[in-house]
Amino acid sequence: MPNPRVARLTLALALIATATACGADTNRAGPGADTEDVGLSAQELTWKPCPAPTPEQGGGEPPSPLPAGTEWQCATMKAPLDWDAPEGETIGIALVRARAATDKNRIGSLVFNFGGPGGSGVTALPAFGTDYAKLRTRYDLVSFDPRGVGRSHPVTCADDAQLDAYNQQDATPDDAAEEKTLLESVRSHNEGCEERSGTILPHVATTDAARDLDLMRQVLGDEKLHYFGISYGTELGGVYAHLFPENVGRAVFDAVVDPTESPEQGSLGQAAGFQLALENYAKDCTSQAEDCPVGDTPEDVQSRITNFLKDLDSEPLPGIGRRELTQTAATSGIAQSLYSKDFWEYLTDGLESAYEGDGRILMALADAMSGRNPDGTYSNIQAANVAINCADDKPRYTVEDVKAKLPDFRAASPVFGDYLAWGMLGCEDWAVDGAAEHPDVSAEGAAPILVIGNTGDPATPYEGARRMVESLGDGVGIELTYKGEGHGAYDSGSKCVREAVDGYLLDGKLPESGTVCS
Repeated sequence: MPNPRVARLTLALALIATATACGADTNRAGPGADTEDVGLSAQELTWKPCPAPTPEQGGGEPPSPLPAGTEWQCATMKAPLDWDAPEGETIGIALVRARAATDKNRIGSLVFNFGGPGGSGVTALPAFGTDYAKLRTRYDLVSFDPRGVGRSHPVTCADDAQLDAYNQQDATPDDAAEEKTLLESVRSHNEGCEERSGTILPHVATTDAARDLDLMRQVLGDEKLHYFGISYGTELGGVYAHLFPENVGRAVFDAVVDPTESPEQGSLGQAAGFQLALENYAKDCTSQAEDCPVGDTPEDVQSRITNFLKDLDSEPLPGIGRRELTQTAATSGIAQSLYSKDFWEYLTDGLESAYEGDGRILMALADAMSGRNPDGTYSNIQAANVAINCADDKPRYTVEDVKAKLPDFRAASPVFGDYLAWGMLGCEDWAVDGAAEHPDVSAEGAAPILVIGNTGDPATPYEGARRMVESLGDGVGIELTYKGEGHGAYDSGSKCVREAVDGYLLDGKLPESGTVCS
């Protein structure tokens, strides 16, 4: 008999899949990186109706028109493959836009990056386009697939069958044999990235994407870059502001990456962030009028999850098709459901079903995290994520490093600690050296940037917003706090947050730094 919980989940997966985990990233160039001398700044874009997304973008149907009938248009911008040799080979950067509702009082283009790194903006913006309807009264809404992502010279590392196996592996080894197996798997995967995508791998750093942004600003005909960055998009925006402070227009950073952390510190912060979100979920579930089906108390909910994941290590559940719900897949699915409070009901459904022996819901949530499409193909979000992170992050962690840090990670999160600690092996034997410990986002002279931190954010913990404000410099970062749950604040339902953001982007009115919304 079909599981009605699975049917409910299917309705939401298209939105859940756009929520992306965020890695630490870096830049390697100083201020004054000039894009205006590049002959490509005079190119004219050819806008056409958007085609159906490619498998690398996530597949599916062409974007539907906005409610008033406005069509989404797509174009390809030429950019240098190597910004250190800008007159050489070029690559295509895929763009999408919806024209402003009226030319009256139009400010220009508002460029979005929804995070990842590795998420396709060309598919994400149309998916959430109605959420930004008010902003379209004065802006063309624009997004893009960053280099290495989606339709922009995508990084690939493995075929679909290989990715299924990679995502099924035991990513939290318990003994030397399992450690060796995991390390060999990571190395093999990374060798595949070099074999399939060696040309683009040296050129997907965040500084490269920031220079693409400045070229985009010129090609779109804007004097300033007006920007809305979410998750990793806040780091990209910070790097842009550092490189081109004089070109910053009205900018908003939501779900803010901490620019002061090393990859290890970022992963440890995420462990604590996801643990906090899980604890808040457990409190919410057990406080409802109806009985919580996955535990009697918050402590019971978490204890059952911990024991369930431990059992999966040796006895996976039936998942979807021939695939099993492994410990790794279940942990990934649980993490995916914590990106928004709106998804908590799917976590309840998934756990309840799994405790009854049905792993399909948690497997579907894990698929959303890894970019697996319903037809078994994968978007390239995983490949792009590792490629961008490894180009940016200088540290390379060994098995010994991870084992030394495991106590700290387990203290931060009994559920997610091991999963995130062992994830630090992701750049093992990577073909390109990383750039730095952490990015430089100092942006003296830039226009004010509204920086929004969410106290319940699992993926980009709240403390990162304050550190971004401090790093941007005096008078640049304007801090806004949202006391809520989930990854990001603009779409949280908070009228206070939305009015603050809209007020700045549309009318140039900034809230007082330190404003708190709930």
